[in-house]
Amino acid sequence: MSASWLFSTPCSKLNHHLRRRNHRLSFSPAFLFSGTGKQMVTTSSASSSSNRGAFTTLKERVTFEKEIKKSKFIAIAGHIPDEGAAQSFLSEVRDPRATHNCWAYKVGEQYRTNDDGEPSGTAGKPIHSAIASSGLDRIMVVVIRHFGGIKLGTGGLVRAYGGVAAECLRNAPTCLIKSKVPMGLEVPFELLGVLYHQLQSFQAEDIKQDYDTGKDGVTMVTFKADFDRVQGLEEAIKANCSRDIVFYKR
Repeated sequence: MSASWLFSTPCSKLNHHLRRRNHRLSFSPAFLFSGTGKQMVTTSSASSSSNRGAFTTLKERVTFEKEIKKSKFIAIAGHIPDEGAAQSFLSEVRDPRATHNCWAYKVGEQYRTNDDGEPSGTAGKPIHSAIASSGLDRIMVVVIRHFGGIKLGTGGLVRAYGGVAAECLRNAPTCLIKSKVPMGLEVPFELLGVLYHQLQSFQAEDIKQDYDTGKDGVTMVTFKADFDRVQGLEEAIKANCSRDIVFYKR
């Protein structure tokens, strides 16, 4: 994932300002979680819209336990804001005493799965399938297994891991999160009051000013707005401030 953005505007200073505030670190799939010492299955698909729109995720961490042929399965699911948070989540919930700590997560169109020593495709993939079927995004599910002495077979493992993960998510409390769009504009000092009134009306967040624009009487204002309020906010600012205002957004 590239950290650079392309803008059509010639205002390079504003572009740099937005880039600096929204830079994100990316993790290589081959590096992430490579220190577990057990079999790892890594899968991903290209993401083109994972940071846009709205998504439903888990409101809080949830747990579900079930015994299947004397093996104890414990599913723990929770929200992760990005791929980097997955490793922290795994470190918090994994049980080093367990026979297996299998997991999967989904962040937009990116996902990873791990069988953690179970036969290939019998744990991580069923967990991911349960996540996909739930319609939830930016979540991770870890299923811990304490072996009870009876082998379940390939089909039994798929049903056990997938079923426990699905039950964990079935009645879990959820919430809707709207993605934020980083925006910016240059405005004359005398219009700042009008601009701030519109920003507050549309519940813009992370509002910042920079007077070092190289233009007399002009300041740079950057902020973040809900993706579904961007068009209305632009129209309101142009109607109340100036039709000539140019907006810069990611």
